[in-house]
Amino acid sequence: MNKQNINVTRKARSAVPGVIMSVVLTGGLAAGTQGAWAGNGHKYCSATAKAAFRACENEVTDDYWIAQAICINVSDDGDRAECEADAREAKEEDKELCSEQRDARMELCSLVGEERYDPDFDPTSFVDPDAIGDTVAANPYFPLIPGTTWVYEGGDETITVVVTDKTKLIDGVTCRVVNDVVEDDGEVIEDTDDWYAQHVNGDVWYCGELARDFETFEGDNPDDPELVEIEGSFKAGRDGDKPGILMPAVPQVGDVYRQEVSLGNAEDAAEVISLSGTEMVPAAECNNDCLITRDFTPLEPGIEEYKYHAPGVGMILEVDMEGNRVELVEVTTP
Repeated sequence: MNKQNINVTRKARSAVPGVIMSVVLTGGLAAGTQGAWAGNGHKYCSATAKAAFRACENEVTDDYWIAQAICINVSDDGDRAECEADAREAKEEDKELCSEQRDARMELCSLVGEERYDPDFDPTSFVDPDAIGDTVAANPYFPLIPGTTWVYEGGDETITVVVTDKTKLIDGVTCRVVNDVVEDDGEVIEDTDDWYAQHVNGDVWYCGELARDFETFEGDNPDDPELVEIEGSFKAGRDGDKPGILMPAVPQVGDVYRQEVSLGNAEDAAEVISLSGTEMVPAAECNNDCLITRDFTPLEPGIEEYKYHAPGVGMILEVDMEGNRVELVEVTTP
């Protein structure tokens, strides 16, 4: 696939039983020009991980002292002592997480290489989203054709993903808006607009998202949940945020790629595990032709998911480390 300045590393791995390990291949760009981290031996990825670690530690310190300031204004002696103890405990836990995130980022560097992450987000390299499915072939694993709808179920949650007819201009690139709604036992808990663009080589790029999380509190109207946060939202070209590849058009076993880079906020990555998976869910199946990816993020060290993508359909199954399944139960195509 055309790496378009996105670091991709192919590395032998056998994380899923029955999956054949790939030949070790390494891709990447030549070391960039010298800059602030030149003394670090051009290890720009590792330097980024260390800088993000320092930022995390500073944020932990900031959060701790804000918590202490809140505790000062608790009048009851017992409640104030409990507040201070909670603040100290949270500080230690958050410091440990900072270290774990640093280690996870360093591990990712060993997979994608040490080059600067600075993808070429050139508007002329992307197709007109309205042409996809008409004069431009859709990505087989993520067809961005308006009207396509996927409905997933897992536990008490129902997830509805719709390729809308809306577009959003991001840093000069016209992106397709895909709406993703998560319901828990019938109540909306997440409503996200994702922004994708298809490269001329067929890769689908992830250009940003507006992620809205909702919660219904006791006594509230369940039909009017409260917006509680937009954590995870990012936009390529804003505040240093950069796009990534969500789905390559021609994946190869061992490919590792960043899907998004918003440091400290959204840092998803994926690895291609197999091109010959077999699975069956209520709305689709694949027989020795399913793309299997391992999806992970340094922000949540040790947590990963395996996703199964059927050609011509898209993602049909997501399995977490405990074996919990989110299955495609309905798919609609225009």
